[in-house]
Amino acid sequence: MKREDWQPGYLKLEKAGLLEPRIQALKEIYRCCRLCPRACGVNRSKGETGVCKLPARLRVYSAQAHFGEERLLVGRGGSGTIFFSRCNLLCMFCQNWEINHRGDGNWMSEDSLASMMLSLQRDGCENINLVTPTHLVPGIMGAVRIAMRRGLRLPLVYNCGGYEPVEAIRLLKGIVDIYLPDFKYMDGATAGRLSAGASDYPERAAESIAEMHAQVGDPILDERGSALRGLIIRHLILPENLSGTDRFVRWVSTTLGPRTAVNIMSQYRPAYQASRVKALSRRITREEQNQAHAWSREAGLLGIDGY
Repeated sequence: MKREDWQPGYLKLEKAGLLEPRIQALKEIYRCCRLCPRACGVNRSKGETGVCKLPARLRVYSAQAHFGEERLLVGRGGSGTIFFSRCNLLCMFCQNWEINHRGDGNWMSEDSLASMMLSLQRDGCENINLVTPTHLVPGIMGAVRIAMRRGLRLPLVYNCGGYEPVEAIRLLKGIVDIYLPDFKYMDGATAGRLSAGASDYPERAAESIAEMHAQVGDPILDERGSALRGLIIRHLILPENLSGTDRFVRWVSTTLGPRTAVNIMSQYRPAYQASRVKALSRRITREEQNQAHAWSREAGLLGIDGY
């Protein structure tokens, strides 16, 4: 598809008069927070905090053109990544623990975040890539609407850990153009041990990712091979197959189909509190990497190379 013939979903929703009501519905969730499956129930609009330790205020670590993302997102101008502070998943091997656990970053208004998005667009970025947005999505979408009124026209990427409630994902239908979730674990006990008690992670990730796929389908690319719409799933290989890669690829192939864009990632490194678990104290071996990719081929997945 030619990029000049394409329109972002949030622009279409605005024209239909549906964007503002969706944003208000998301902001209402702040009053009894259930923006993630932990459903802390605190009133973040009044400054109360739950697992993510943030009230209903935006906190941003950085914004930049990122050239290390999947090639479908990078294109020529890079992916316009905005890293949000704190996280709802809190993995003990977190690669960005200073941002997600310690909460490094700065408070920001919706208006300032909108200006940040427009700056990335002016810099030639291919998309606006919202990194760890789950716990701040109402304010983020408010900023998207402000930026859209000032000329934002880039695809919106929802880059999350996969621990999402279907309720919130359904409110994002037609707003988000590209979903980029992780699917970290296939075993609940492992998820609970490694991600702060999130033992329902496999079920919640499966439900939310299936909803994402139903909304946007497989990737649609522009004339240069950059994604305009679609689902791309990330799966990080963990030592001793703690992530359950064999089960993950079978789930994708059976539930979503072999054309689903999947990035099987091999860059795990011990970080943060990984040394507390013996298996996580080392990088994956060449054999583990080869086995993971063999499982993917056996499941018939095309990966991201099929696009």
